[in-house]
Amino acid sequence: MTNRAGRGGGFRHAAWLYRSRAEYLGGVRKFVQAGLACDEPVFLVVPGLELLGDWFPRGPSVTVADMRELGGNPARLIPALRAFADRFPRRRVRYLGEPAWVDRSGAELLEVARHESLLNLAFANTQISALCPYNATDLSPAVLADARGVHPTLRNEHGERANPDYCGPGGWPDSLAKLLVAPASAEMLVYEGDLRPVRALVAAVASQAGLSPARCTDLVIAASEVAANTLRHTTGEGVVRLWETDAEVLCQIEDRGYITDPLAGHWRPSDDVPGGQGLWLVNQLCDLAEIRSSELGTTIRLHMYRR
Repeated sequence: MTNRAGRGGGFRHAAWLYRSRAEYLGGVRKFVQAGLACDEPVFLVVPGLELLGDWFPRGPSVTVADMRELGGNPARLIPALRAFADRFPRRRVRYLGEPAWVDRSGAELLEVARHESLLNLAFANTQISALCPYNATDLSPAVLADARGVHPTLRNEHGERANPDYCGPGGWPDSLAKLLVAPASAEMLVYEGDLRPVRALVAAVASQAGLSPARCTDLVIAASEVAANTLRHTTGEGVVRLWETDAEVLCQIEDRGYITDPLAGHWRPSDDVPGGQGLWLVNQLCDLAEIRSSELGTTIRLHMYRR
């Protein structure tokens, strides 16, 4: 790979569809080494750090994290990258983040695509070079199509080129336009002014499903925050639906509100600015949060895994 990531101003965001472990390891090493040669601090976030070995230099210029932990909920990645970039004001930094792997759930992979699209909005005017590897051999065609849709450029061993499939800043792949529909068997409650029945239902379903007391509490708090937004920002009622699967407990909340900020929940709100804390807190408490919002209304689905 060439060092084009370091040239030019503004945010650079490329997808790298690799096909072998040897290609992957060599490309990661070149990206990191080229950044250090240009005095660009590197933030390396990949699933399974043991695959990389210990060749990369440790120290203040290279930060390494496990994507399975940091980015299990992809909504937590933008704040982490922002915090890293803020450590090096007036310097270009490099980010290599591999957000998708074969045993990710379908819902997680959709949120990966949303996260990748939001990167283009969140860091549009920053000095960040981002490279996002995707395993083109193991990942499904649908995941790879979404990856191409949210990256302005594509990279390979020969360099970087414009991506003709890019949806544009703020554009979504078609997969993210699908509605979130709860199963008919889900328990349902309509709420309008009193959130105590919402909290009681969430606690009962989560406890019966076998979530630990701490995780039950987290889901109750998250659901309460979302439902409170219904009362705070809409004039109508809301609906909460709960169900469980072998893998997780799900809580879906629907109302007629419209979240106009696509980055809501992906930025850590300032302590001195009122509001904006709810969706941020939801993403810190839940294993995953899916948001679909339009002028027709908002649906937010909260996931808590059985682990």
